[in-house]
Amino acid sequence: MLALAEAVDDGRVPNAEIALVVSDHAKAAGLQLASERGLKTRAIERGGRSREEHDLAIVAALHECGVELVCLAGYMRLLSRYFIEAYRNRILNIHPSLLPAFPGLDVHARVIEHGVKWSGCTVHFVDESLDGGPIIAQKIVPVLDGDTEESLAARILVEEHQLYPEAVALVASGKYEIIGRRVLREL
Repeated sequence: MLALAEAVDDGRVPNAEIALVVSDHAKAAGLQLASERGLKTRAIERGGRSREEHDLAIVAALHECGVELVCLAGYMRLLSRYFIEAYRNRILNIHPSLLPAFPGLDVHARVIEHGVKWSGCTVHFVDESLDGGPIIAQKIVPVLDGDTEESLAARILVEEHQLYPEAVALVASGKYEIIGRRVLREL
């Protein structure tokens, strides 16, 4: 979230503003950091609600603030069909692997366990599947022989902080086309 806020502030995501930062945890560090930057924040806790009920509340807050594009950052929950339909092809997520390989959790452990030589990060549109929406952009990171989950995660995070703003800028520009599961940049 902070990398996106910095990219908006320094013009790497032109003609954009962060209208609202939402978390499902009132004490989330991201809400505090966003507030310190002067960003509007809102905690919308689950509070025993179903996924759809919770998502209804989030979508209402997004609409209230005029949000046009939703960027997930550390949101570890599948979205309901209602949420996805409300923002179809306008919800982005970043994932710490080269999708479609290694969707879900515990990515770095699985990458190392499988002995792959390259990992990275992916920004994709969110659909009803787990980390399966059309891929907007990817960056490759080598998996080094001595890597631990932590060392690999740290190197990938550096790339995530560059890739996510680039992908958001592309989507915000409208200079792309979705064909099936492919996102093609207009020349």
